[in-house]
Amino acid sequence: MRSRIVAVVSLVVLCSAASPPPKPKTIAPELFPHTVAMFLSNLSADGKQRVAFKAIAFGTYFFFEEPTGVSVYQFDGAGYRRQSFLKGKTLAQVLAKYKVPPKPKTASGKTKP
Repeated sequence: MRSRIVAVVSLVVLCSAASPPPKPKTIAPELFPHTVAMFLSNLSADGKQRVAFKAIAFGTYFFFEEPTGVSVYQFDGAGYRRQSFLKGKTLAQVLAKYKVPPKPKTASGKTKP
């Protein structure tokens, strides 16, 4: 009995050691347009300030949440131009105001791109 337990434990240890470690999850895309890279660099004060934000695009609107509030942009035919800044609001509050429906979830629980 003891030899079976030792064999099973050894097999489990060998299998776990043989499997490669999982890749770290990254959110950064493979490519950045130059304008986006410069915007993010400016936003983080050339790496001196930690940045946390959320963003969503819906129809002709783009919503950008940062700790102080949400910027609302509207597409002008060439790009998104800031329409307003809603100080102290969260992304969820602004999306409810603009009646943006939630994205549908797939069977795996993740939203469709």
